[in-house]
Amino acid sequence: MRRRAFLAASGALLAAAPWARAAKVNYPQVIPRALVFPRDHGAHPDFRTEWWYVTGWLKDEAVAEGEAQPLGFQVTFFRARPEQQADNPSSFALRQAIFAHAALADPAHARLRHDERAARTALGLAGASQDIMRAWIDDWRLELAGSTYRTQIVASDFALDLAFEARGAPLLQGEAGLSRKGARPAEASYYYSRPQLAVTGRIERAGRAASVRGTAWLDHEWSSAYLAPEALGWDWCGINLDDGGALMAFRMRSKDAGVYWAGGTLRRADGTQRSFAPEEVSFEALRAWRSPRTGVDYPVEMRVRAGGEAWTLAPLIDDQELDARASTGTIYWEGAVRAMRYGSPAGRGHLELTGYWKPMRM
Repeated sequence: MRRRAFLAASGALLAAAPWARAAKVNYPQVIPRALVFPRDHGAHPDFRTEWWYVTGWLKDEAVAEGEAQPLGFQVTFFRARPEQQADNPSSFALRQAIFAHAALADPAHARLRHDERAARTALGLAGASQDIMRAWIDDWRLELAGSTYRTQIVASDFALDLAFEARGAPLLQGEAGLSRKGARPAEASYYYSRPQLAVTGRIERAGRAASVRGTAWLDHEWSSAYLAPEALGWDWCGINLDDGGALMAFRMRSKDAGVYWAGGTLRRADGTQRSFAPEEVSFEALRAWRSPRTGVDYPVEMRVRAGGEAWTLAPLIDDQELDARASTGTIYWEGAVRAMRYGSPAGRGHLELTGYWKPMRM
């Protein structure tokens, strides 16, 4: 099963082979509109890029409280529409590509376990449904039924079978779900989050299966011009706060070592919400870690400020570098982090650091 997906997989999926009568695609722009659910949980294939991104922390239910080492996990499905569209009736013609990443951060293993998949949407081997959230590549899948998401991943050295119960309405990022990523009108995405997801399920690693529970965060984002030409990459965090609130913050780093754009949202435990202007958000590197494989330095410990409040983020383990050159063509750091305020635990979530290896290309 897995082999069939790999036969179609490589970063060259979107670099089309010579096509007869190939026409350049005119992608739609992100413009203000109301997000409508459940429709907007599904795919938006006209747009250039889209992803469903689930991250979280897990605990082995068989281990006594206080003795269990926490685990971090990540599952992401990407959908991409190529820039050239061939006038070709073949079922194998590249109209959409699906990529997937999965990772498990295990302190006992000391580095990130991860795997990836890539395939074109042909013969049902991969796809993303429009009417509801359902994305898959072969036997990897992420789907929504009612208020419960579920993912099933059989990776090279671990497996995940997890359910995520949504609590409350989606958290609309930016301006009612329109999140600006730059000064130009086109530099924006439709973006919402599902924080504080209650997780149950099973994992397998090192030949051992375990029942787990925990808390997760889901992002769904789609765009046609996510990354401005001046931008090098981005830093992003999504934190489930211990009091029941949620924090999202990001910055787009510019190629001149400055900040091109920034933003974020804080939902408090009482449900009130505040979005932050670019000048209200900052990321300060506190400690760097150098990858022994790539030599890339990542600021794995950060102080994030948003609207006058500050959180310190520290990694579960330093080595959470993800080499995705076989699918999305890049290397980045994406890992579980603890959040502290005034020296006390304040939450758990994930930090994503892109563009440190090479400038990101979308």
